[in-house]
Amino acid sequence: MSTEGPAAPGRTPVRRLLPLIVPSVVVGAAAALVLLAVSAVAGQLQDVLWETLPDALGVGRYSAFWMLVVLTATGVAVGLAVWKVPGHAGPDPAASGLVDPPLPPGVLPGLLLVTVLALAGGVSLGPENPITAANIALACWLGTRVAPGSPALLWMSLAAAGTVGALFGTPVAAALIFSEVLAGRPGPGALWDRLLPPLLAGGTGAVTVTLLAHPSFDLSLPDYPGPHWGDLPGAFLVASAAAVVGMAAVYALPYVHGAFARLRRPWLAIPLGGLVLGLLGALGGHLTLFKGLDEVKVLAADPDGWSAGGFALMTVVKLAALLVATSCGFRGGRIFPSVFAGVALGLCAHALVPQVQVTLAVVCAVLGILLAVTRQGWISLFTAAVLAADTTVLPLLALASVPAWLLVTGRPQMQLHDDGTALR
Repeated sequence: MSTEGPAAPGRTPVRRLLPLIVPSVVVGAAAALVLLAVSAVAGQLQDVLWETLPDALGVGRYSAFWMLVVLTATGVAVGLAVWKVPGHAGPDPAASGLVDPPLPPGVLPGLLLVTVLALAGGVSLGPENPITAANIALACWLGTRVAPGSPALLWMSLAAAGTVGALFGTPVAAALIFSEVLAGRPGPGALWDRLLPPLLAGGTGAVTVTLLAHPSFDLSLPDYPGPHWGDLPGAFLVASAAAVVGMAAVYALPYVHGAFARLRRPWLAIPLGGLVLGLLGALGGHLTLFKGLDEVKVLAADPDGWSAGGFALMTVVKLAALLVATSCGFRGGRIFPSVFAGVALGLCAHALVPQVQVTLAVVCAVLGILLAVTRQGWISLFTAAVLAADTTVLPLLALASVPAWLLVTGRPQMQLHDDGTALR
């Protein structure tokens, strides 16, 4: 993906890059504001659904009954919206990736509506896919009108980078993703020239979110004392086992998606998916609901608060919920729920084998599951490392990524073709 059109003769890198500075800043800030607005509306609705209403009705906020009611009702609301709103809230989420071609602007109101409903209703999906899709569509639509003749890929890359930077609170994530996208593709200038506009958009998005919302991915895990020879087997085994667990969900996706697709109507499939999610929530507990970013901090704050079996149950339930939500038609992303599953699995590994240091176990498990689910090496390494906020884990993470990557590369991805077959 090039961020520029064909290079004009005689144009220096500086003359190519200077006109992109202002658009990069504007798009990055706008992408962050869209994310914050959607998150704020979803947060307010979540408080109503999970605090105000159950308190007024005298039922437990996270009782099994209330989880079934809210998630089924959320499925009904989302199913009706997907059925009736213009554009049907975008394409099938099981066939969508993190960065896809721009959607028509008319699809966005419905897409954002069902995203808010899913986030507030406790569905195990994150905001990353629909928010990125919305920002790409808006940036491409407005950018090509403000600057006729400018390449749509420029606006697409700036919007995606700004959103990723805002989601993770740092431009590094955006730069890493686009280094994978741009590698080996022809374009004017050095690779860093082509990365600079997305990096600036990602940095602006990250700064905007940081100043307004102060997000943090740091789980406050125990300090990792540094690599030891005895840590190598544990890191390799945990990352590889997590990759295998993640691949189980990947291989199941076409079958679960096919089962829901047989219902043929979103107003049937999505409510049924909501009911299943409610049952899974009742089985795994309320921490397995929602996108998982806040809930994972509860787990990390008390690594000894659950048994190995309890952590294993939450891992399986979260991955099953992610699988069901993606298959039945809820709109959302897969990164944040996968992080929750990885943290729970890492804590399970530490509970089973206390000799595996808890922080190392957690980041290696997150790495393995993200490699399986996203198939993006840089973002998996970055996300796993940032959870610990400790650079001493990076060498072992890099080594542990090798066997985990060999287990997942070339195999089906957690994304489908339009005909329901797995993408490779």
